Amino acid sequence: MVVDLDLEKFFDRVNHDRLMAALAKRINDKRLLKLVRGFLTAGVLIGGLVSPTTEGTPQGGPLSPLLSNIVLDELDKELERRGHRFVRYADDGNIYVRSLRAGERVMASVKRFITETLKLRVNDKKSAVAHPGDRKFLGFSFGKGEPAKRRIAPKAITRFKKKIRELTKRTRTIGWLTIIRDLQLYLRAWRGYFGFCETPSILAELEQWVRHRLRSLIWKAWKNGRKRFAELRKRGVKAEIAGKTAASSHGPWRISNSQAMHFAFPIKFFDQQKLPRLVVA
Repeated sequence: MVVDLDLEKFFDRVNHDRLMAALAKRINDKRLLKLVRGFLTAGVLIGGLVSPTTEGTPQGGPLSPLLSNIVLDELDKELERRGHRFVRYADDGNIYVRSLRAGERVMASVKRFITETLKLRVNDKKSAVAHPGDRKFLGFSFGKGEPAKRRIAPKAITRFKKKIRELTKRTRTIGWLTIIRDLQLYLRAWRGYFGFCETPSILAELEQWVRHRLRSLIWKAWKNGRKRFAELRKRGVKAEIAGKTAASSHGPWRISNSQAMHFAFPIKFFDQQKLPRLVVA
């Protein structure tokens, strides 16, 4: 089971005095400490007016992630002292235990430590004790088989498809080469992060889905039956098959998965366009 912890408005609630005390234990340079204190208390610009900040670190500020880790280092040390198996990134953390009962006990004790010692709050709505396969952490979750494998969380897959749809919208009148370039940038970055999963079959399905989406885009661009027939024939599709496909009343999505479109635009075509693969051999 996993104790999935999320800290409520973490970046807004970091205690300045506790943070500065932690820094002062390791840093002797008073000028640097003064600079950090100035960063924390510089205030925020709201509606053209600067509002003072008495707690928290500027969300999105370049120094905030580092300062946040310094604050939560105390939590890490406490979990290590208790002998827990855990992982934490910024204000999200997972603690792995053997049973639901143990998870509920750990949740209560760690929540008490966070509230009383660190002066922070746990977001009860986003925190839970559950099977790892039912929770997500940084876009990943675990399968329920033995051994458990890292998989891409369903919400991350939904976001992936939404982004691909945006990049391949028919209304984007920017040309094929620009669409491919945008896809190259997004797919490489996405693969660089989620390629860490242990379920390559999901990556293969998404890769196939992207090509399906592009074939559909090409089909829509041809607009009428005469144009579609001519383009299919130009790409070596037999006249009979090209004619039936061009005259079909089916929608672009179904046609894009047809024998004719697969023949006209095989995987090799997309490789030549330098469309990144999600499954790397």
